[in-house]
Amino acid sequence: MKAKSETNHAKGSLSEKELLELESRYCSWGDTVHYAKELTFFSEANGSFLYDRKGTEYLDLQMWYSAANFGYRNPRLNAVLKKQIDTLPQLACQYLHEERVLLATKLAQRIERTLGVKGRIHFNVGGASAIEDAMKVVRNHTGRNHTFAFMGGYHGRTLGATSITSSYRYRERFGHFGDRANFIPFPYCFRCHLGLKPETCGIACLRQFEKMFESEYYSVVNPKNNKSEYGAFFVEPVQATGGYIVPPKTYFKELKQTLDRYGILLVVDEIQMGFFRTGKFMSIEHFDVVPDVIVFGKAMTNGLNPISGIWAREDLISPQVFPPGSTHSTFSANPLGTAAGLAVMDLIEDEDFETTVPQKGAYFVKKLEALKAKYPCIGHVGGLGLALRMEMCRDDGHTPNRELTDAIMNIGLSGTLTTGGKQRGLILDIGGYYKNVFTLAPSLYITEEEIDLGVALFEEALQRALKARA
Repeated sequence: MKAKSETNHAKGSLSEKELLELESRYCSWGDTVHYAKELTFFSEANGSFLYDRKGTEYLDLQMWYSAANFGYRNPRLNAVLKKQIDTLPQLACQYLHEERVLLATKLAQRIERTLGVKGRIHFNVGGASAIEDAMKVVRNHTGRNHTFAFMGGYHGRTLGATSITSSYRYRERFGHFGDRANFIPFPYCFRCHLGLKPETCGIACLRQFEKMFESEYYSVVNPKNNKSEYGAFFVEPVQATGGYIVPPKTYFKELKQTLDRYGILLVVDEIQMGFFRTGKFMSIEHFDVVPDVIVFGKAMTNGLNPISGIWAREDLISPQVFPPGSTHSTFSANPLGTAAGLAVMDLIEDEDFETTVPQKGAYFVKKLEALKAKYPCIGHVGGLGLALRMEMCRDDGHTPNRELTDAIMNIGLSGTLTTGGKQRGLILDIGGYYKNVFTLAPSLYITEEEIDLGVALFEEALQRALKARA
């Protein structure tokens, strides 16, 4: 007689203790779940909120790393997905369906209207897979496999994406990376790599990069024929995992001038910042520059299906230069994902996020600035649109304070905050070079009342964390 399966239970019939026991025995810990001190099971989501199995309400200020920009359980988007499930839920990606073509058309046309350049769309599954496709486009066009990327940059954890992600710990266990990027300091003005002040530095970090091309002995260019060994510079216009860092306004425009001089492509990673997170369709639109390739994902389907994609200039991705079979993934343009993506594009056309997102962001920053004035441990707040940051420090206002940051995050995740007269939780994400930055990415539909609640919950968690360390 076969033993009864340990998983032969209706949903919700096992206690959290029993589930955690199963998790400890059968789930890999190689992902990021165990970054948290206490593990919480969630059973429901709606709007800006998550709910645990006891019904405790958690205000989510990170929305699945900016994947659910348009709110959890968005009825308009969910309805489209449900309809697609009942009509064409599956189809091999070597065949065409209407949603695939219409989504690619809307994306390409929107980018062409914004940037004034014709291009094409290629779909994949996750963000890291789209980064890999961008690498193929670069190598196919330039014949070069060396790249530049930024210190603090994050582009995913496939082997290729890891090679252009600055954190060595993502590569440490997996052997030598011969194609590892040449990592350049990002213009992180609060913690300047050169120890300078933004009002007087003249963007010295950019001048340093430009200087690398002055002599063949700086290793990146042959001045006799003006050819560089590098094919592309992979950038996040606003660094995401690095701490939602916004560069000076002119930085990327000046950088592109140098890259164009030596035939180096500018590849922009919009996986977290795309789809109006910053108040523009793509965050690069804030910086008056036209990239050669754009990588996107996450919020394209509001997190309802893991598809991603790249846009590339016509001359980089036309059928003549990037023919059939150049790259492929089984689930890349699946009907469920493209239907959800098309619904997101339709929703965007009906909304005015270019007005509402900056307005909400300004309101949120004003509230964060008031908190900063009260607590010396908040060293810096700011952001762009609703991509906001709050950097936690020692009382000197500058030395990173990772311990305090972790404590606040875990207090929020405990679901024991009492602001507003009932027990609540607060979902926060931590980023930054020293893991001391709260990267805030609320729903684009967040209300002022929910912003006020979020700030109040955060202050309660901060006070509790400071008291515990007194």
